[in-house]
Amino acid sequence: MDTSALAYQIALPLLPEVGLQRTKQIVQHFGSAEAFFRADRAYILSHTHLSASAVDRIMCAREEALNRANEEIAFVQKHAIQTYWFEDESYPELLREVPDAPSLLFCKGNIRFTRHMLSIVGTRNPTDRGKQLCEQLVRDLAARVPDLTIVSGLAFGIDVCAHKAALENGLQTIAVPAHGLDRIYPVQHRNIAIQILQNGGILTEYMSKTEPEKAHFVARNRIVAGLTEATVVIESKSRGGSLITARLAMDYSRDVFAFPGRPSDVWSAGCNDLIRNNAAMLINNADDLIEALNWGSKPQPVQTSLDAALFAELTPDEQLLMDCLRQNEDGIHVNTLCENLQTPYSEVSAMLFSLELKGLVRPLPGGRYRNA
Repeated sequence: MDTSALAYQIALPLLPEVGLQRTKQIVQHFGSAEAFFRADRAYILSHTHLSASAVDRIMCAREEALNRANEEIAFVQKHAIQTYWFEDESYPELLREVPDAPSLLFCKGNIRFTRHMLSIVGTRNPTDRGKQLCEQLVRDLAARVPDLTIVSGLAFGIDVCAHKAALENGLQTIAVPAHGLDRIYPVQHRNIAIQILQNGGILTEYMSKTEPEKAHFVARNRIVAGLTEATVVIESKSRGGSLITARLAMDYSRDVFAFPGRPSDVWSAGCNDLIRNNAAMLINNADDLIEALNWGSKPQPVQTSLDAALFAELTPDEQLLMDCLRQNEDGIHVNTLCENLQTPYSEVSAMLFSLELKGLVRPLPGGRYRNA
């Protein structure tokens, strides 16, 4: 662990006028968090859109921010906590695609960011039916998708039910709390949190000494939604945190699924609304989810003569695109394709559509594609 670099990475969002929104912009412009800290007042003033008074506040706060960062590093080292900076290769790939993803994550445990990742959220006051749906879904998914990771928020209700079901069925699970790693909230979930560390981990953007305030619960939902390929909502009233997570998942171009409830059931009103408004796909069981996400699909036999005929019709650019897809069997994001091919988004999008019509390309959730 490069503690000198980490100190600046922790300290940068603590500065006034910086925060989460400007951290990434500053790093991309200055090259690193450390470079920004080492820049003098005149340089910062001339290379940013910050006002003179804003820069003065930053200059005055730098020492205090670094002191707090070094405090946090001592905590991180003492408790064997891992960190993920947004520029690191180890930073979770799906979350990196999210525009408002945290610049830095703290993790306790031994997390593996697997190919298949699913968030499960819902009401804090589930019915017996809701609990049974959650347990059955995870149990059936574990039998079909053994490398699956279940992500949730360690809250009362469906969250903790999903974590427990994952552990009982041998799946990795990740808890995303709304506070630092020096505590567990709610305290009633301390034992389950300890179990999660054995097969998964606890992941947060918050430093130690951060209280579980209301705004933090809303903010952490973007991590729950952004970490995964899809989100499942199991029971929700017409308003609730799980619906915020679902909306965020939609904004991130991730798939959202919901179990329907009876029209008169207030505990499923939010799920029914999501389905009625085409914001979520209706599912009744694990098979519906697996089919929708193509998790259970097997590679089709190669039809040499047909493929040869189709590829003969491809343009040189389309052939390059197909070559790129073949090198990424698990799928590749359209933005990465644009970078690899050095081709504008509009042209890559048009080629993908054409290839999809020819049956050569298959779209995946989250703006990714793979060869069919």
